[in-house]
Amino acid sequence: MKSRSPWLWVPTLYFAEGIPYFVVNNISVILFKKMGMGNADMALYTSLLYLPWLVKPFWSPFVDILRTKRWWVLAMQLLMTALFLGLSFSLPGRTGAEVSLFMVTLVLFWITAFASATHDIAADGFYMLALTGKEQSLFVGIRTTFYRIANLFVQGALVVLAGVLENRTGNIPRSWRLTLLCAAVIWAALSLYHLWALPAPPADAVRRQHSARAVLSEFARTFTTFFRKPLAWAGIAFMLLYRLPEAFALKILPAFLVDPLSDGGMGLSTVDFGLINNTVGVVGIVAGGILGGVYVSRRGLRNSLWLMAAALALPCAVYLYMALVQAVPLWVVGVCVFIEQFGYGFGFTAYSLYMIYVSEGEFKTSHYSLCTAFMAASMMLPGLVAGILQEAMGYAWYFGLVLLCSLATAAAVVIARRGLPADFGQK
Repeated sequence: MKSRSPWLWVPTLYFAEGIPYFVVNNISVILFKKMGMGNADMALYTSLLYLPWLVKPFWSPFVDILRTKRWWVLAMQLLMTALFLGLSFSLPGRTGAEVSLFMVTLVLFWITAFASATHDIAADGFYMLALTGKEQSLFVGIRTTFYRIANLFVQGALVVLAGVLENRTGNIPRSWRLTLLCAAVIWAALSLYHLWALPAPPADAVRRQHSARAVLSEFARTFTTFFRKPLAWAGIAFMLLYRLPEAFALKILPAFLVDPLSDGGMGLSTVDFGLINNTVGVVGIVAGGILGGVYVSRRGLRNSLWLMAAALALPCAVYLYMALVQAVPLWVVGVCVFIEQFGYGFGFTAYSLYMIYVSEGEFKTSHYSLCTAFMAASMMLPGLVAGILQEAMGYAWYFGLVLLCSLATAAAVVIARRGLPADFGQK
């Protein structure tokens, strides 16, 4: 197959990588909230959906050894097309249903999560095999931006669609079924496009050894070689601490924005929630992601970390402000969301590039999946208790705790800068 420009497939591949991840881990939050589930149950069950990303290193060596990364990408996209269709028909027929009635939906979310985690392994490995080192640094901001755009598409366009359907039909379960069906159609179109757009780089070749003994031997080597890296433990500490404020905020923010003022929330409708994410949120994340990639390519990752960490952690203050004031105009909410999304777009660039740095060398696909597993752990573990803490503390005190977690982000930067080459990521 002829070589294709990275501009033809990097943006769409990472947009596609983000859609199932954010459907499983983000849209499930607002979906279950609108279906009447309490914050504690909602945060607990949706945080457990991170588990496939946490344990994916245990099967990532098989993706690294068996078949090509391109084959795995296309196979998982086909599987998830069917799963999205299944999700669209699995929701309970009424709001306020018992948790047991959501079990089929939760199981399908789990299977989608495992397929999505496998897709992530293959897509990230394909990115590193198909691009040169300079191209990887150049496109890290692009891939991060389109990955985050997928988040805003899911929480913006899809949520707006659900809100419009809610207003027209007065039926919340039906509106979300139709929304998930729309997501399935869009996902199928992306999958067909990638059949044509993804190149077949020579480095993405099938390994010849396929015996059980050889596979197990390679499996063991992927783990031992990772933990023998000089900066492995520093890297793990960075990956667990850098996003701690975001991890505590993520599962609670949708509930905070749509909960009524009487419950301490902002009282946004489903449509307003989606519109804000899909307008000012998109502008903020695109601007932050692109500027983050340009900034780190000029200064290097080591010299960029402090500013990027501040951009990631400090925007949490806008939610503390809103929780304290509450009765603010919609445009003020939009400004706060823009500040948050710009900060995350800018600051997350450093996280993505640092994971590439830690995973360099032999078995880079499996080692990168180990890094993303630690990233999943950093998001899952705080999320398990986020709903319980919020219900006990209220929104204002809770977002104060989130802001305090910025100290963990600062500690992560101190750890990561030791031994990090000054020119890494610099063009």
